[in-house]
Amino acid sequence: MTAAAMDVRKESRGQARAESRGKPNGESGTAAVRLDHVSKAFGSRKVLDDVSFEVPSGAGFVILGRSGTGKSVTLRHIIGLLRPDSGRVFVEDDEVSALSGEALAAVRKKMGFLFQSAALFDSISVGENVAFPMRRHTRLGEAEIRKRVDERLSAVGLERDFDKMPGELSGGMRKRAGLARALALDPRILLVDEPSAGLDPITSEEIDSLLVDMKQTRGVTLVVVTHNMQSARCLGDQLLMLHDGRVVARGTPQELDHDSNELVRAFMTSQHAG
Repeated sequence: MTAAAMDVRKESRGQARAESRGKPNGESGTAAVRLDHVSKAFGSRKVLDDVSFEVPSGAGFVILGRSGTGKSVTLRHIIGLLRPDSGRVFVEDDEVSALSGEALAAVRKKMGFLFQSAALFDSISVGENVAFPMRRHTRLGEAEIRKRVDERLSAVGLERDFDKMPGELSGGMRKRAGLARALALDPRILLVDEPSAGLDPITSEEIDSLLVDMKQTRGVTLVVVTHNMQSARCLGDQLLMLHDGRVVARGTPQELDHDSNELVRAFMTSQHAG
């Protein structure tokens, strides 16, 4: 690792604390997400190696890196699907890595997850997919659920598609429907895995615009994994790059454009890296 990369790792927590003050939704002091010296191995392969960073509330935070560098594994730690071998993971003031059962479920309600494949239930309609989290996690009546589902679908441009089945949707429409479902419980944090995967450039830009709108109008914190540099520049107030499971760079897109690490600069000049 270069000296510059080591400095990034040492300074990242202090920088994140400073950046968290005065963010768009006004929630200063507590980061939306924090990883504190997190390591994770699968067998003999170390996927995350002493990873630390903070995501300021209301920011767009993009995790970059080549395939197999631990990006999606990081998201799974944040949502509590994986536990670190060492280190701690926080969502706001809650240590996700120490929770289970009902306590973990309560913290997950703060977060929405947009899967790479959208992960819709193919046997129920688009509207029922969006309603599913509301029925499972709230006591809302059917009229209120329908009202909220219509609002979520309208927000992503699918207001006429409540009764369509997922198999009738294009790739872009499936991603929109997945976003509507991720927003079902009004999460403060949205985790997004490869939003442009499988989409043409125009549709990818449309999904990025929807995500930016969620950040700007709702104050939603975005934590995004992507290979697409155009998408990263659009969504990311801060970018973090992983390589071999370690943080090698962090900063604004402009700062990473001029990073001392040649790998980082090469990644930043590519359209689809990794």
